Amino acid sequence: MDLLANIDFMSVVSAFGAIMLGLFVGMLFGALPGLGLIIGVTLLLPLSYAMGPVESILMLLACYQGAEYGGSISAIVLGIPGTAMAAPIVLDGREMAKTTSPGKALAFSLYGSTFGGIFGGLVLIFFAEPVARFALGLADPEFFLLGIIGLLAVATFGAKDFVKAMISVFLGLIAGTIGIDLFTGMPRLTGGYFEVYEGLNLISVAVGLFALSEVFMMLGNRMNKAYSFDASDMKISLTMKEFWASLKAMITGSAIGSFMGVLPGVGSTVSGWLAYSGAKGLSKTPEKFGKGSPEGIAAPDAANNATVGGALLPFIALGIPGSASIAIIAGAFIIHGITPGPQMIRNDPGLIQAIFLGFMATTVCMFFMGKALTTVFARALITPNSFLVPAILISSMIGIYSSGGHFFDLWVALGLGVAAYIMRRLDYSVAAFVLAMVLAPIIEKSFRRALVISEGDYMTFIDRTYSQVIMMAIVATLAYAVVKSVQGRRRLREPTAAESRSE
Repeated sequence: MDLLANIDFMSVVSAFGAIMLGLFVGMLFGALPGLGLIIGVTLLLPLSYAMGPVESILMLLACYQGAEYGGSISAIVLGIPGTAMAAPIVLDGREMAKTTSPGKALAFSLYGSTFGGIFGGLVLIFFAEPVARFALGLADPEFFLLGIIGLLAVATFGAKDFVKAMISVFLGLIAGTIGIDLFTGMPRLTGGYFEVYEGLNLISVAVGLFALSEVFMMLGNRMNKAYSFDASDMKISLTMKEFWASLKAMITGSAIGSFMGVLPGVGSTVSGWLAYSGAKGLSKTPEKFGKGSPEGIAAPDAANNATVGGALLPFIALGIPGSASIAIIAGAFIIHGITPGPQMIRNDPGLIQAIFLGFMATTVCMFFMGKALTTVFARALITPNSFLVPAILISSMIGIYSSGGHFFDLWVALGLGVAAYIMRRLDYSVAAFVLAMVLAPIIEKSFRRALVISEGDYMTFIDRTYSQVIMMAIVATLAYAVVKSVQGRRRLREPTAAESRSE
């Protein structure tokens, strides 16, 4: 009953409107190949200034969930995943679309996404408070180490090249220190520009790194590039028998997705493939996978949306964003002066309850919007890049300027957009850069405060049981990264050795 107490009608209406806007943008950008989740969230972030905290947070979370499903639309209709998370859906989704009907394949995708979203939401609701209670027992040394393991995990699990990802992390940490030093009050790395005394504008950073860099990538391709599809037989519905037949795969995918979402840097890209493999291993008809199996669609889609709730758990309970998407959503909290973590759960239960309710409502709304508008989103796939590029540029510039009112922020976004374009071309991790920039204040503050309290004794970072456990996890992550890097380099050498033997 606490969740339903003190609900204001107008607040519900505004929250519902924010959810619907976020879902629409998320599904649309998820469906359009090359755009995806992060650009959708980035372009919506400036609207947070004109909204209340609950509305802005729910809007961005709705965009997150909508994009997870939206990526499957192009994967099924065109065989081109709209997002990296939707790649496993291509295997069976496209095959079912060709042999049975695209509507039936989209139905398994939508039902799986809805089931996974509800599952992930329940995980968030039931485990956020226990994790937060545990976090209240942590001190600055533990929060510093948690930040470090978050960065290491992103570089290890979320990037192709560990060394390049760590360079990206290092650059992000430097960017996160720009502004006034909280301990000494002295400006750092500001270049004399007062506009960055409070740090880089997160909106200009996000838009530059993701939206503008994507524009530059699109400019390097064919501008008139567009797709076509057969719009017939797009009725999205399942019989009860079809739903029950895929239920085990949905449960498998949801469990895997929720767990993988909690792990920093892993995300739905990995969980979708793991869910596909897990569902195939548990299936009574594994031979049908890759030939249009409903389980091969439902499992990864359930995992993708369950990952959203799982990824929110460490962010809300500990204040540690585990992915670039969550790091950008953290901007809505920062804009409204909210610090995620155990203190927020204890001191602002009304906000937490609103987020929980809104998250579950978002999943339900996604189901009905998906049934009503999936054909519309599919038709958006025929939009050529020559229309998308100016639309993204205009909305980006308006969003950046409205967030701070400084032309300086536009130049920052442009510079970062060029830098991110180069990073992407050279396989450096833009996501690791953003996550490091968001975590930098938390890491620095916890590190320096721990040393002040311990009077400069570095043993404070390993003299408690919690610290020792986290330190062991850090060592294990580093060991895994080294092994992964060595194996990767060995695989690169093997073709060369084979070629030399053949000669």
